[in-house]
Amino acid sequence: MSSDTNLPTAAVLVIGNEILSGRTQDVNVNAIAKKLGTIGIPVKEVRIVPDIESEIVAALNALRARYTYIFTTGGIGPTHDDITVDAVAAAFGVKAIEHPQARALLAQYYGAEELTAARLRMARAPEGADLIANPVSAAPGIKLANVYVMAGVPHIMQSMLDSLTPSLRQGPKIYSRCVSASIAESAIAEALGDVAQRFPNIDIGSYPWINQGKLGTALVARGTDQEAVSKAADAITALVEAKGIEFTLSEG
Repeated sequence: MSSDTNLPTAAVLVIGNEILSGRTQDVNVNAIAKKLGTIGIPVKEVRIVPDIESEIVAALNALRARYTYIFTTGGIGPTHDDITVDAVAAAFGVKAIEHPQARALLAQYYGAEELTAARLRMARAPEGADLIANPVSAAPGIKLANVYVMAGVPHIMQSMLDSLTPSLRQGPKIYSRCVSASIAESAIAEALGDVAQRFPNIDIGSYPWINQGKLGTALVARGTDQEAVSKAADAITALVEAKGIEFTLSEG
């Protein structure tokens, strides 16, 4: 795809020991990448870090200097190991404070008499931060500069993502076409490389699959130039047809 530096880009920072240990399988990266792809913001990098403040700060500072938008997931709940707010505050050199609007949202959701110390942890935000709406469970996400801090629980994260995406600067629509065929990746690798050279501004990838014991490969052309994507997909289709292999062609 185009390397125009004026186009918006994104990175995802996944925070949590449970992801690194394998106890919890991350599904948020997939959801974020798909959602952002529909509005022309490609995810360029993903990092996973433990619940250690210095690790979060280092990753966050590296990513926010490089990409238009940074989306973090995890570590904003009510327990002692939810330290993302403190880490974001440290990365920006500000204090973590109780956000009055966040407190009001939690009071409305739980009832003022049920605002325990643990629940009030979810009202904390870096000084100067704005809130991201959470229609599911009230405890808000946080926006500070180009950093968007979201929950790790997938359906809550999704609700936050849906609420914030209208405010993002969109890029050109990303088009994608996929040729899926029962052919080994190695059998078409050289020819596919030739196609990639013919279409340098299109991302062309091959992704092996297994379905009911049958091996195959999904050959994908992806980019912001719809005509070039179509031509690249046609070239890939011709390679498969020349080998007499049945295939399916799909978009997205």
